[in-house]
Amino acid sequence: MRTDLTSLTTVRNLGILAHVDAGKTTVTERILYATGTTHRRGEVHDGTTVTDFDPQERDRGITIFAAAVSCAWDGHRLNLIDTPGHVDFADEVERSLRVLDGAVAVFDAVAGVEPQSESVWRQADRHGVPRIAFVNKLDRAGADLDAAVASIRDRLHPAPLAVQLPIGSEDGFRGVVDLIRMRALTWAEAGEAMVAGPVPDELREEARRRRRMLEEAVAERHTGALEEFCTQSTVSSTTLVAALRDLTRNGDGVVVLCGSAYRNRGIEPLLDAVVAYLPSPVDVPPVRGIPEGNGVPEGNDEVREERTADPDAPFAALAFKVNATPTGRLTYLRVYSGTIEKGDIVRDANARRTERIGRILRVQADRHAQLERAVAGDIVAVVGLKSARAGTTLCDPAAPIVLEPPGVADPVVSVAVEARRTADSDRLATALARLAEEDPSLVVRTDPETGQTVLSGMGELHLEVAVEKIRRAQGLDVGVGRPRVAYRETVVRGVRGHVHRHVKQDGGAGQFAHVVLDVEPLHPEPGGTGFAFRSTVVGGRVPQEYVRAVEAGCRDALAEGPQSGHPVTGLRVTLTDGSTHVKDSSEMAFRTAGRAALLGALRDSAMTVLEPVAEVTVTVPEDAVGGVLGDLAARRGRVTGSAVRAGAAVVTATVPLSELFGYATRLRGRSQGRGTFTARPTGYAPTSHTAPTR
Repeated sequence: MRTDLTSLTTVRNLGILAHVDAGKTTVTERILYATGTTHRRGEVHDGTTVTDFDPQERDRGITIFAAAVSCAWDGHRLNLIDTPGHVDFADEVERSLRVLDGAVAVFDAVAGVEPQSESVWRQADRHGVPRIAFVNKLDRAGADLDAAVASIRDRLHPAPLAVQLPIGSEDGFRGVVDLIRMRALTWAEAGEAMVAGPVPDELREEARRRRRMLEEAVAERHTGALEEFCTQSTVSSTTLVAALRDLTRNGDGVVVLCGSAYRNRGIEPLLDAVVAYLPSPVDVPPVRGIPEGNGVPEGNDEVREERTADPDAPFAALAFKVNATPTGRLTYLRVYSGTIEKGDIVRDANARRTERIGRILRVQADRHAQLERAVAGDIVAVVGLKSARAGTTLCDPAAPIVLEPPGVADPVVSVAVEARRTADSDRLATALARLAEEDPSLVVRTDPETGQTVLSGMGELHLEVAVEKIRRAQGLDVGVGRPRVAYRETVVRGVRGHVHRHVKQDGGAGQFAHVVLDVEPLHPEPGGTGFAFRSTVVGGRVPQEYVRAVEAGCRDALAEGPQSGHPVTGLRVTLTDGSTHVKDSSEMAFRTAGRAALLGALRDSAMTVLEPVAEVTVTVPEDAVGGVLGDLAARRGRVTGSAVRAGAAVVTATVPLSELFGYATRLRGRSQGRGTFTARPTGYAPTSHTAPTR
């Protein structure tokens, strides 16, 4: 193994993505073991894993927080992030994908593509992150590589390119055939070492057939491979590897490998594939940003700047995770360009202030090794930053730039939290502020009507974990109210020509604004969200600056709907006419008129209340299906599909999010503890029951 790991071409920044319980953390643990980073294989069920180091993760047996580790393989530095698989923590995945160059998607060989597998795959699509696939758990009863590959093709729609053939099945799975180099890779029962040898006689013909299928599939999608295939009727291993690298990096194909991480089988070939096919920092496009202080209209790329992965370029990095502790703040950075050293002064482009880098750390989950500097392509943590948040850009003070931050989803579930002892109220407020600082998808606010402190997040488990973290870290006795979901109001039938005149004369300068609005649904069917504003006023009857003020006033009016006081969405507002006064008109007057006009138009419109809904996938024994279907119907669920997979029934349904509170307990009772479910928020739908007033 080469010891020189400083070259950017030998760096791989990748994440492990999958549905909950597909084996992401076990894959990560085996990678650390195979690379010599750890000398003992950590197990999720024993609570001995490196990346699931938080007490709640070990208690629950799932990954909750994205954890970064670093290791070396074949002369390459691998910066790896183990991401959560539960839908409630999708925002952790989003922040991680924003700074990664590649990913390994892990799939269960029995279940294939599961709901959250699909969600994280779509997240990676949005970020343009190249992926390779690892079909895990081939040692399980019912494991089927071909079925898993078919589900990848049918549900995710890439071109899956299987480069391995299993040797043995279920309990007899002992290795794989490498179809590129036509050799067998097997592991001893203890799973300690990989042994390469000839393809077994009984699999030789099948291996040749699959190698031919792989060559044809690659030749269909890659010009260089096609030329060689046409002239030589075959594709060499060297050409195949180069073509698979190109197809992976441009998204035209997905290399599929297989194995059993728990038994330590298939990890070394997976590491070789990461090195061979996933991009280095110099293989991805330069990061783009805008000069600090410039607002760039959407679609205008002329003033955007690029920063290449060059250690000698001006420094630019994006903070994607913050750990705020009573003893200090740890800020995780992806360095895109330039170099930083301990003690350097950098600029926080979002807060518009300078900060000093106290220490630079190479992260090994909850352990850290000090570094003297970090260069372009590195993922590191730094100590000493006071204002940086997730999404903050840090840059060279002489070349300020603002990079696009990760998107933050709107919270969908809320609970009221309070300290049971009045003396602890200030401590609770501090703890909640620290939580929101670490996790942007958590929102803390005070209800203006009730005075309650409301904590909002992405799901019931998300909030449960957050509250438990306060209890454990701060020793606070916290009371929690029943979760409330985020209802919305929308227009079913709008109004045209709603007139409003705003006239105010109380001495001195007066106020005058006259507007005429049309209000209509933004979508054909209620349930869509969003707001659109346009003006069709001709002849300059309403100047452009007043049009913008009317739009601002309309947006003000969306905060509280006329039916139950929930925010309004899913409507289009058109300013069709209006007039001004030579002295008394102003932007403030038109903003006030816009707000009052839309409120009046909404009162005259037909409105309905929307509630968040989720796609629920329930897996239960076949003898429990009847009770599950009845319970889903009682929860106003609409069944959308059912299937039998590996002896279990899988039911999918769309269910209002408000009806899913406590569902896990009910499902366990109805299925004698054998049922599981996942829920993925899919949007809003008209509610069929009376929504609570805000």
